[in-house]
Amino acid sequence: MKKVILDCDPGHDDAFAIMLAAKHLDVLGITTIGGNGTLENVSSNALKVLEVIDRVDIPVYAGHEGPLVNQLVTAPQFHGETGMDGPVLPDPTIKLQEQHAVDFIVETVLTNKDITLIATGPLTNIASAINKKPEILENIKEICIMGGSVTFGNWTPASEFNIYVDPEAASKVFNSGVLVKMTGVNLTRQCIITKKELKNFQDINTKASIFAAELVDYFISATLKSANVHGANLHDACAVAWIINPKLIKSVPMHIDIELHGELTRGMTVCDYRHLRGSEPGVDLTRTPTMDYRGQEPNAEAALELDFEGFMDLLNETLRDYN
Repeated sequence: MKKVILDCDPGHDDAFAIMLAAKHLDVLGITTIGGNGTLENVSSNALKVLEVIDRVDIPVYAGHEGPLVNQLVTAPQFHGETGMDGPVLPDPTIKLQEQHAVDFIVETVLTNKDITLIATGPLTNIASAINKKPEILENIKEICIMGGSVTFGNWTPASEFNIYVDPEAASKVFNSGVLVKMTGVNLTRQCIITKKELKNFQDINTKASIFAAELVDYFISATLKSANVHGANLHDACAVAWIINPKLIKSVPMHIDIELHGELTRGMTVCDYRHLRGSEPGVDLTRTPTMDYRGQEPNAEAALELDFEGFMDLLNETLRDYN
């Protein structure tokens, strides 16, 4: 199985990311970052998820409380005060590791080759690890993130939440020289879970699937109340699914950078997809280049299409396999 470090901020959709990763990937450790909720809450949530799925062998390391430059922005309107409201879970019995997440990332990457970093929260921990030991870049195969967007944002018109929280960190990651696989909200909005999928989780009737049903029950209600959307997007799970089965996602190479100074566009993932322009008015961008690259060479792969049926097959299979 592929060796990965999962950097996350659980978060309802992060919980699904953890469940997928723990079943199908060699998770060397989970690192947490303040994002959807405070660092204390998201770290506790990560431990709780691992206890639900009986994977207490996976160590969890707490990282930065928030971005290094700005104040932390959280999302209680979607995730509740705990960051993972809905399921009623006891306090975790397993404990956080004493080592800081950044030190764990550096140490682990230096001693393992072809590591994949999966980041489903703000990129502060990853950028800090690169700043601390640039040599780790030689051993990182790829960095797969949930964040950004090829089109519009979800936190501001131009920016997606994870990038908006710490755009300086995102800029460091995208300009690191390592391939970035960007699972943006243009892709994850295709992964919408409704009452139908919730019922399927209940019917599977394992401990993990009941937990999943409780998660999405709350998440669907919060999304309807906050955004008037009938369903909940499992954003972060898409990034993990891409690493498990690359065939689930169609992506295209493009150069992506981060806007840091724009009054209206700070945190925007500026995607150069001029080589993908289509001739039909209803097609914003094609899936194969229609001309040569216009600007800088691609530094990323941007996810464009999700095989939702295949994704759900993977997720349902995973939930069945957890006893």
